Amino acid sequence: MTAHSTVSNILLDKVAEWLTHAALTGENLETIVRGFCERMAATGMPLYRVHLTFSMLHPLYDALGFTWRRTGGLTIEGYRHANERPERFMQSPYYYLLSNNLLHLRRRIDLDGAVEFPIFDDLRKEKITDYLAFVQTFGAGSMQGMMGSWSTDGIGGFSEDMIGALMRIQNHLAMAAKMAVLGKLTNNMLTTYLGGDAGKRVLNGQIRRGDGETIRAALVMGDMRQSTVYAEKEGRQAYIDTLNEFFDAIAAPFNRNGGEIMSFLGDGFLAVYPCGRHKDPSKVACEAALSAVFEAQRRVAALNEDRRSRSLSEVRYGIGLHVGNVMFGNVGLKDRLTFSAFGAAVNEVERLQSLTKKYATEVVASQAFSGYTDCEWGTLGEEKLRGVRQRFTVVSPKAATASSRVAEIFSDAETDGLSEAEQVILLHRDAKKFESRFQVEKHAP
Repeated sequence: MTAHSTVSNILLDKVAEWLTHAALTGENLETIVRGFCERMAATGMPLYRVHLTFSMLHPLYDALGFTWRRTGGLTIEGYRHANERPERFMQSPYYYLLSNNLLHLRRRIDLDGAVEFPIFDDLRKEKITDYLAFVQTFGAGSMQGMMGSWSTDGIGGFSEDMIGALMRIQNHLAMAAKMAVLGKLTNNMLTTYLGGDAGKRVLNGQIRRGDGETIRAALVMGDMRQSTVYAEKEGRQAYIDTLNEFFDAIAAPFNRNGGEIMSFLGDGFLAVYPCGRHKDPSKVACEAALSAVFEAQRRVAALNEDRRSRSLSEVRYGIGLHVGNVMFGNVGLKDRLTFSAFGAAVNEVERLQSLTKKYATEVVASQAFSGYTDCEWGTLGEEKLRGVRQRFTVVSPKAATASSRVAEIFSDAETDGLSEAEQVILLHRDAKKFESRFQVEKHAP
C-alpha cells in the first residue's frame, strides 16, 4: 500500500457517526477502541498499528493501554502505579511530547541507522515506515486524557490527506473515549469505596436514604488488636503502613468467592456473604466465609514472619463469625449517605469478635454459624452478649487448615515486574505536572 492509496471520506464520516452513537449508548472503552480501529482499517487508511492509552482514576492502575495491529487484533494492558517513572518512559515519544509542550510528533522509520526513541527498534521489526504520536486531554484542568500513536507499513508512509483525516477523527475518538472513561471511573470509584455489589446497586439507582432490603448472610467481623498502643508507640506513618499490611493479609480473602467487604471500621472490617434463607445456600455461604478465615490466618502468619525479619512487632487480631438477617442499604443524612449492612445480626457478630479477647483465641463463631459447616468446633461457653436478649453458645474451630482447593481459590496472581508496555507510559502520574501544557487542538473539518 502506498501513500497515494485512497481513503474514503464517506466511510470516515461513518466512523465519526459510529463513535458518536457509541458515546451516547454508553459503550465500554474496549468496544470503542476495537470498533474504531476495525472501521478505520475499512476506510482504506493504511494503519498497521494503533496504540492508545487512557489515564484512569483507579487504586491499582495509572492507565489502560490498547494496542491494535492489522494482523493481530487488539491487546489490552493495565499500567500499574509505580513510585518512579521508568527509564523507558523517559526515553519515549510520549515523554518528549509532554516535556516539549507538543501535541503531535511525526517520524519516518528508517530501515537502519540510529533511532531517536527505543520504541522505534520494535517498530522497525514490524516494518513500520511512518509514525505519528499525539497527546490529547479530556478538558482544561482534567487529569484524564488520551495518548496514542498511528503507525503504517505503507510505502512512503502517510500522505498529507491521511494525516489530516487522522487529526479530524482523533477528536471524535477522544469524545467517545472520554464518555467511556468517565463511566469506567464512576464504576471504579463506587466499587473501590462501596464494594462490587453495593456499587452496582447505587449505579442502578438505589441512591435514596432508606433504599434497601433485608437479606440473609454469613457475617464476618475482623479487628486488629492493640492498634491504639501501636499508633502511639510507632507513630502515624508506621501505623498506617501496618494497618494496610494487616488489611492486605486478613481482609483480602473475604472480598472474593462470594464475599464482599461492606466497610472498614477504623482498624476493623465487616464482610458479608449473602445467601438464601434455606439450609443449602446458608451452608455454601458459611463454608466460603470459613475458608476465607483459614486463608486469612495463613496470610497473617506469613505477614508476621516477614515483620519479624524486619524487626517489627507482630500484628494480632480477632475474627467473629455469625449468620443472620441484615438490612442492606442506604442510611445517613439526606445529602450524605453510606451503603452498608445494619441490624441485630451485625451487632451480634461485633460482640462475638470482641470475645476473642476473653477466650484468647483468634476466631469465635456462633453455634448458628458453625452448624452450617463441616469443620470440627470446640465449645467455648455460653455468653450473654451486650444488648442481646438471648444467650449464645460460642465456639471456635479446632483446626485452621485450608484445603488445597481453598488455597487454589485464594491464590493471588503473580505480580512480576512491569511489562515493557507498562514501562513506556504511566500516564496520569505526570498529568498534574504537565496539565498546564495540555492544550486541546481543534482541527477544521
